[in-house]
Amino acid sequence: MSEKCFKCPRNCGAVRSEKAGFCGGTDKIRIARASPHFWEEPCISGTGGSGAVFFSGCPLKCVYCQNHTISSENFGEEVTRERLEEIYGELIWRGVHNIDLITGSHYIDEIIPTLKQTEVPFVWNTSSYEKISELKKLDGKIQIYLPDLKYSSKETAKKYSNAPNYPKIAIDAIKEMYRQTGPYKIDSDGIMISGVIIRHLVLPGELENTYGVIDAVSEEFKPGEVMFSLMSQYTPIVKNSKYPNLNRRITKEEYEKAEDYMYLCGIEDGFIQDFESASEEYTPNFDLTGVEKPEINPSDFK
Repeated sequence: MSEKCFKCPRNCGAVRSEKAGFCGGTDKIRIARASPHFWEEPCISGTGGSGAVFFSGCPLKCVYCQNHTISSENFGEEVTRERLEEIYGELIWRGVHNIDLITGSHYIDEIIPTLKQTEVPFVWNTSSYEKISELKKLDGKIQIYLPDLKYSSKETAKKYSNAPNYPKIAIDAIKEMYRQTGPYKIDSDGIMISGVIIRHLVLPGELENTYGVIDAVSEEFKPGEVMFSLMSQYTPIVKNSKYPNLNRRITKEEYEKAEDYMYLCGIEDGFIQDFESASEEYTPNFDLTGVEKPEINPSDFK
């Protein structure tokens, strides 16, 4: 009998060799884009970009997801493990600073065999809705963790992601990530070598949620241990009739209040965004770029 899937906190029990799980994933790796990406934090993107590999599907499925085309609609194409390794090589050849694996937790067992030593670090870019038992499989294979900390209360997590257990699961997951990497390290060029950057996207009308997230980070981690990225880039991609507050961008006042509270709580290691960064330009075009094996042009290797 095929094994039921309990990899994520949803515990849906799907036999993914027969049908997709809650996440949308089967037992075949599916990706929607692989290309240099220049819109991550400066120490991740640098000048050469991060080697972003966008996996299809998602265990969380937030109602406001800006990548809904791949997270909920599951757009993408199946690739083998061998092809995935080739994609890493192609991205490294293009000069990226790292291989940025975006929302890959539901394919973790398929991804792990591809995590072989390269000249650049691997980044695990995640919603943090992950089981510690699964994250332990990545110990020694992932050098940089880029986790979201979306919610600080069960109510907010229930409202937008139907995941009231998210706050505790995410904090515990991030603590495991930190256990694996230790305090963050940046090289002389300003590029991250290892460590954890916790991200939080400020949502319109949800400042109390943001304050709670900032409280959690300041309570769990000391200065110099992790970095914190306060993001203003929320863009209403999907029209939401149930939560009309999500149909607008955050205001400048909302972001400034969040920024002030972050400094008040003593968080100084990390990043803030220009308020103008709220733009659809930050959402990649999911068009299978980099997925299929390219034709080799001999002049490329001269």
